[in-house]
Amino acid sequence: MSAPDLLYSQVEEDLRDSVRRLLADRCDWTSVLARCETEQPYDLQLWRTLAGELGLAALAVPEQVGGSGASARELAVVAEELGRAVAPVPFLGTVLATTVLAECSAEPAGELLPQLADGSRIATVAVSLASSPYSPFPRSVKADSGSLTGTASAVVELPFADFLVVPAVDSDVPSLYLLDVSAEGVTRTETTPLDLTRRFGTVALDGAPAQELVSGAAAERVLRRALLTAAGVLASEQTGLAQHCLDSTVEYSLTRYQFGRQIGSFQAIKHRLADLWTGVSTARATARNAADALARDDAETELAVALAQAYCSDLAVLAAEEHLQLHGGIGMTWEHPAHLYLGRAKSAQLAFGTAERHRQRIGELVNLPTP
Repeated sequence: MSAPDLLYSQVEEDLRDSVRRLLADRCDWTSVLARCETEQPYDLQLWRTLAGELGLAALAVPEQVGGSGASARELAVVAEELGRAVAPVPFLGTVLATTVLAECSAEPAGELLPQLADGSRIATVAVSLASSPYSPFPRSVKADSGSLTGTASAVVELPFADFLVVPAVDSDVPSLYLLDVSAEGVTRTETTPLDLTRRFGTVALDGAPAQELVSGAAAERVLRRALLTAAGVLASEQTGLAQHCLDSTVEYSLTRYQFGRQIGSFQAIKHRLADLWTGVSTARATARNAADALARDDAETELAVALAQAYCSDLAVLAAEEHLQLHGGIGMTWEHPAHLYLGRAKSAQLAFGTAERHRQRIGELVNLPTP
């Protein structure tokens, strides 16, 4: 077993610079906030640029089907920058879908992957955003000769998806199906979100026609891998969000004066920012370890991801809360972006398993006795 590499390579730093420059130009917080109150909360033009011109949607897609053949390390770097900008783009659902489709040899998967890679189509997996990688295979959708009936709730990116990968059970056999959302028998209902920059909803299926991708134990393995990858990548997004909250608060504390002094000169503020800096540094280490383990398909990948999510999900919420509180009255206003970061952090805290569920899994993996 090789030692983890937590440092960023030059390629990863170049990728970060490209993404950050584009987001700085096209995704400042004022435009994100303004878009949240419209009927188009996602910036799909930005997504097509990120996916098509920068190739971000194709990072984890094999080269033989038009992708970059990169790894979770590169996905994690992109996720950090998207978290810093709370970018309203369908990145997380794309990670789920491309991870599944890249593992499937069925013809529909090979046909759709290039379209996801260039951003012309959007896909996600019809599982609850709260599903952890350790959850049992979903059984809320039944399959009968390629027709799907049932519901799936809290599906991330659902309102903007063109295709769904649907876990379903056919005669008690777990399977994954590819579904065109424009087909008959498909009804989508958007859920009012806490995070205005990431949308989800419920899909109801009534005899909707779909194409089988994989079945049996392979379907369970592929879905579990997709959820594990998404959870690991999400830890990096949470780290990027926390880093922005820290940087923004430090900047504000150096420019805001109270009683004739910078508020950053007060010891109470210094201590809170120092504690947050320590937390963000730890989060970065655990998130990088998870991304590296996923990239190497390490034997302890599941443990690395569980550790990252157990720590990063709560740390991101703490950073967002400190960001809002230490900005004082201005941070409490709708016109300030603090609430965007708090909404994303709280929503992500519940995604792919709570911190408590991941801590429970860590105990199982290292044989710790339960209370």
